[in-house]
Amino acid sequence: MKAIAVEKSGGNRFLKTYTLSEYLLKEDRAVEKHEFYNGQIILMAGAKFRHNQISGNIITAINMAVMSLEKYWVLNSDQKIYIEPKNIIVYPDVVVVCETLQFWNNREDIIVNPLLIVEILSKSTRKYDRSDKFMIYQTLPSFQEYILIESNEVHVESWFKTTDNTWNKWIANDLQKSIAFRALEVEIPLAAIYRRIF
Repeated sequence: MKAIAVEKSGGNRFLKTYTLSEYLLKEDRAVEKHEFYNGQIILMAGAKFRHNQISGNIITAINMAVMSLEKYWVLNSDQKIYIEPKNIIVYPDVVVVCETLQFWNNREDIIVNPLLIVEILSKSTRKYDRSDKFMIYQTLPSFQEYILIESNEVHVESWFKTTDNTWNKWIANDLQKSIAFRALEVEIPLAAIYRRIF
C-alpha cells in the first residue's frame, strides 16, 4: 500500500491525516480508488488481466450458484465496506451480503454487513490480505467467510468462522475439484473460478 497524503514540514516528511468526511469528499471526486485507514488515504494499485478475469469469473460463479436462493447480494470491487471499530474503508474484490444490505449513513456505496469477502491475491497484496486485512475484517459481526484466490497458480482458500469464534481453513488446488463456500451452502468448481486462465 502507498500513502498518497505526504507533505513537507521543514526537513521532515509526515503523513497528513484526514477525517472520514474529508476522505469521502475526496473519494467522490477521485478518478482512482483510495482506501481509508483511520486518517490515512491509501492509493490502490490497478488490477491486471488475470485479477480482472478471475474477479469476473467468481462473481458469475457465485451468482449462478445462489440464483435460486434470492437472498444474497453479490457485489463487485466498486462496493466499499466501512469497518467502524477500526475507522477503515476498503474495497474488497468481491462481497456477498445476506438478506438486507445495511448502508453506512444512507450511502449506497458503503456497506457495513458483509457475510463473505473474496480477495484475489497478487505479489503486492498477498501478505497484507492474508494477515492484517483478515484481522480487520474479523471485527465485523456479520463476517463469516473469507475466500483467498491466488492469481498466478490454482490455489483457493476458504476461512470459515465457527460457532466458537475460531476460523477453519480449507484449501483446493485442483481444477477438477470444487471448494465449498460454507456461508452460502454452495460449492464452486475451481474450473469456473479459473476459466480461461489455466
